[in-house]
Amino acid sequence: MLRQVLSTPSKAASSTLRLAAQRPLARPQFFKAQSLSARAIAPQTPRWYSSETPKADASAATETKTNGDEASKTNGEDTEVASLKKQLEAKDAEARNWKDQFMRSVADFRNLQERTARDMKGARDFAIQKFAKDLIDSVDNFDRALAMVPEEKLNAEEKTEHIQDLVNLYEGLKMTENILMNTLKKHGLERFDPHGEKFNPNEHEATFMTPMQGKDNNEVIMTQQKGFKLNGRILRAAKVGIVKNP
Repeated sequence: MLRQVLSTPSKAASSTLRLAAQRPLARPQFFKAQSLSARAIAPQTPRWYSSETPKADASAATETKTNGDEASKTNGEDTEVASLKKQLEAKDAEARNWKDQFMRSVADFRNLQERTARDMKGARDFAIQKFAKDLIDSVDNFDRALAMVPEEKLNAEEKTEHIQDLVNLYEGLKMTENILMNTLKKHGLERFDPHGEKFNPNEHEATFMTPMQGKDNNEVIMTQQKGFKLNGRILRAAKVGIVKNP
């Protein structure tokens, strides 16, 4: 009897399993309905979306702004460089102007120095020009006095007392003239006699012309008055007679 009791539940379980195996499609339909009803009953939950697109837009906007800032900065730098170049060119022009003025000033100063030195030298060399002009008349008088003594009396073998006195006077005048001419030469005043030279209109003054055989034209044959130079400058031209052949 115990076996019947134990076998009855096992038979019931076996029949139940067989029924379940024979109806396999009923369970999915049940679960599907249950799933639909569960979705209808379950509360709706909020949906979350990805933020990658907004970040990309923000990154693009930031990059655009950065590029704009860089472009503005570049334009500003170009403008500043152009302004600095203009200032540099202006300073260069100003420097060239100052250099030109400086060089001109230096040149003017050097010219002034040379002109002043030349004027001082001229003033020093020709300071006695007026005095020398007045003095050469006295020198001419020495020449005239010495020329008045006849050579035959100076070269006479027998000299009387009067002739000896004349010779002594002549020698005294000649020594005085030599000392005077040496003193004048120290101060740049020199006497010259162009006798036998070619006529030079810058140094000679022709008082007469005469034909003469055996002589070249424009040759000085006579010196009426000797000339004088003061430091190389003609103080008085020599008065001469020259040859003029037909």
